[in-house]
Amino acid sequence: MIEAFAYRRTTSTVLITPVTKKGYGAWLRKQTAPVRNGLRSARFAAKSGTHVLLPAAKGRKAYVVAGIDEAPDLWSLAYLPNILPSGVYALDDDVEASVATVLTVGWGLGSYRFNRYLSEPKRDPAKLVVPKDVGRTEAEAQVDAVSLVRDLINTPAADMGPPELAEAAKQMAGGFSAKTRIVRGKELKEAFPAIHAVGRAADKAPRLIDITWGKPKHPKVTVVGKGVCFDTGGLNLKPAQGMRWMKKDMGGAAVALGLAHLIMSAHLQVRLRVIIPAVENNVAGNAYRPGDVLRTRKGVSVEIGNTDAEGRLVLADGLALADEEAPDLLIDCATLTGAARVALGADLPALFCDDTDFAQALVAAGDAVADPLWRLPLWRPYRKLLDTPIADINNVGTGGMAGAITAALFLATFVDKAKTWVHLDLYGWNDGDRPGRPRGGEAMAMRALFEVIRDRFGVA
Repeated sequence: MIEAFAYRRTTSTVLITPVTKKGYGAWLRKQTAPVRNGLRSARFAAKSGTHVLLPAAKGRKAYVVAGIDEAPDLWSLAYLPNILPSGVYALDDDVEASVATVLTVGWGLGSYRFNRYLSEPKRDPAKLVVPKDVGRTEAEAQVDAVSLVRDLINTPAADMGPPELAEAAKQMAGGFSAKTRIVRGKELKEAFPAIHAVGRAADKAPRLIDITWGKPKHPKVTVVGKGVCFDTGGLNLKPAQGMRWMKKDMGGAAVALGLAHLIMSAHLQVRLRVIIPAVENNVAGNAYRPGDVLRTRKGVSVEIGNTDAEGRLVLADGLALADEEAPDLLIDCATLTGAARVALGADLPALFCDDTDFAQALVAAGDAVADPLWRLPLWRPYRKLLDTPIADINNVGTGGMAGAITAALFLATFVDKAKTWVHLDLYGWNDGDRPGRPRGGEAMAMRALFEVIRDRFGVA
């Protein structure tokens, strides 16, 4: 994990004062002449996203003044760790605890860089002293969970196939004394036939990862994550540009593991289960074909309309397993459809949930923690678009419309017993660099989910 924080001030610690444009004039009048002169020389106007580093001078330490919005968010200072000179910094003691918490977590997220394959990694980011009013453990857990998700997605498929994803899951779970079971081979083929069919053409064999943690008496929260470690499209082969970033097609699995990290770090009063079907959708003589009919764990037969709609097939078996124990809350996370991206763009995961109270709470939480979602309808009349005369259901809809909704309705076929089911169709990726959100893998919807789960079930 990244080292974004320091835990005590030293004589060389540089102070950071966040100021708003509205309050800047009154604040400036209270400062010493050298500070006022330095800021005026720099033409600093407290615009959000700007800062001035006043260098050390005789009898005076270096000093940073940063402009922030009236309502600071997670990204207000997230650009600073990789712009400021390496060293230790601290927020002004006058910063309110709630604001300091947001700025501290944002600083940690802004410190992230994926350097694994660089022969000369970039310099260490500037470190921030965790303010005394900020919960150090929770701040670190938030940053560590997001970093875990980003690392998993950013790692190329050659080094993050089904076995490597299983090992990463096992290591994360082991840090919290959670139990991990891996199903593969003959057992997988018999118990999870759809997962096996999708992954059987790859050199790295498919498997199902099953993690459990917590006391059996506590409410059951189960998270299913799509773990397609690389997606060629199968025999319905993707074009080159469509295949370029398909290492990220296990983004749902990564988010599921990050959410588990947060839940276990916080000791929430839940019996947590994480289920990840881990496969590569590859091309070989034994690959499943368009027109094939697959059996699923639930017994539902599926005609294959397109082998590039493989994510819903592996999720079908994962959801069926999860649903068997009637969890209080069942969540699936998946980089599932291009249709969701056409409708909502890269930043907004599509949320499907028939529990209106839960859906509204999740959207509100996302807005509150800068982790937004947007609810789309589970419009049941579109279910007929998945009809086929030779099987119980087709894995793609006819007509080319409402692709995100028909994918969600396909998954709904495999959920009967869960009290609340949430389906998240997410992108899992930043197409460009923004403060705190570098280009590459991203932990979308994870922090919003954690806030609602913590609010509903509480801490042990």
